[in-house]
Amino acid sequence: MPPDMPIKWRLAAVMADREIDNQKLHELTGLHLGTISKLRNNPPRRVDVETLELLCKVLDCQPGDLLRYIPGTE
Repeated sequence: MPPDMPIKWRLAAVMADREIDNQKLHELTGLHLGTISKLRNNPPRRVDVETLELLCKVLDCQPGDLLRYIPGTE
């Protein structure tokens, strides 16, 4: 998602709240470290539902914890 989109990707914040780094998320999810780094540092243009489900399961969160709509930021 480009920075001017009203949808904000919060993976880095959720990971920080749970004190989980890239390596630990890799171990818990099996996602490639490069994929985790990209997801954490660059908001994705689209998210696969299976990946979103996996992240929610491992991070014990809801999709709304990872995605936020902030009106007026278009």
